[in-house]
Amino acid sequence: MLELETEKGTQQVASYHEYDVLQKVIVCSPEYMRIGKVINETQKHYQDENIDEKRATEQHDQFVKAMQDNGIEVIAIKSQEELHEQVFTRDIGFCIGDQLFTAAMGSDIRAPEVDALQSVLKQHNFPFRPFTEKSIEGGDVIIDDDLVWVGISERTTYEAADALQALLPSHKVMYLPIAERILHLDCCFNVIGPKTALIYSPALTDDDLKKVSQYYDLIEVSKEEEFTLGTNVLCIGNKKIISLPENKQVNAELTRLGYQVIEVEFNEIIKSGGSFRCCSLPVLRTKE
Repeated sequence: MLELETEKGTQQVASYHEYDVLQKVIVCSPEYMRIGKVINETQKHYQDENIDEKRATEQHDQFVKAMQDNGIEVIAIKSQEELHEQVFTRDIGFCIGDQLFTAAMGSDIRAPEVDALQSVLKQHNFPFRPFTEKSIEGGDVIIDDDLVWVGISERTTYEAADALQALLPSHKVMYLPIAERILHLDCCFNVIGPKTALIYSPALTDDDLKKVSQYYDLIEVSKEEEFTLGTNVLCIGNKKIISLPENKQVNAELTRLGYQVIEVEFNEIIKSGGSFRCCSLPVLRTKE
C-alpha cells in the first residue's frame, strides 16, 4: 500500500532518467562508517587499513557541498553508531517515475537503515511504497524512462525483479545478472545520458552485453578504474557528473563527450565499495 503523509501536504517525488536535473537527494554522514564483515573485493583490499571516519566525513561534506553549490536540496538521515554502511543511501530506496520505493534489503544487518529512511520520508512528507518481496536494493536499479535495468546479484533476486515488473505495468524491467564479485549493478553499469552508458563489460555475460549495446553507446571502464568505482558516478543534470579524480580515463572520456566533470575526493569512502551514486538517493529529478 502506498503510504502518504497528508498533514502538511505531500511532496513530489519523481525520477525518470539517471541523468535528469537533480533537485532533492537523501544522504547520510559516514561518521560511524567502518569495514566489518567483508562483502566485496574493495573491502577485502582495505580490511586491515579500514576507514578513517574523520577523513570520510570531511570528504562526504565536500560531496554535499558540491551538490548544494549546484542548487540541489540535500536531506540528511541521522547516522546511527551501530549502522556502519548507512552512508550508502542508494541501496535503501529507489524512485521510478512518480513512485518512491523503500527497499527490501538482501542483508538483514542493513534492514534498520530502511526504518531510518522511512522516518525521514514521513518527516518530510514524501509518499513512499515499502517493497516487500525479498530482496531488492537500489544499487541494482537503474532507470531510463520506461526501461528499468535490474541487476541480479547477491542482494537482488529474480523474484523481486518479477515483483517490481508487476508493480510497473507501463515499464519494461530488464534483468542483468552480474558477476558474483560485483556487489551491485551500479558498480559495473550506469546510464549517464540519452543512449550513453558507462560499463565494465567483464561483469556481464556476452549476451547481456549485446543486449545493453542495443540501447547505448558504451564507454568502457578499465579493470583498474572499475576497482575505484569508475561507473559509480552521480549525474546531476545538464551534462554535469560528479566523479573521482583518480578515474582519469573515465573523466577524460566524459570531458571529450562534452560532460562537465566535477571532481570530488572520495577515496576514503570508496574503501567500503561504494562511491557517489551509492551515497545518494534522489527523490526528485526534473527533466532538462
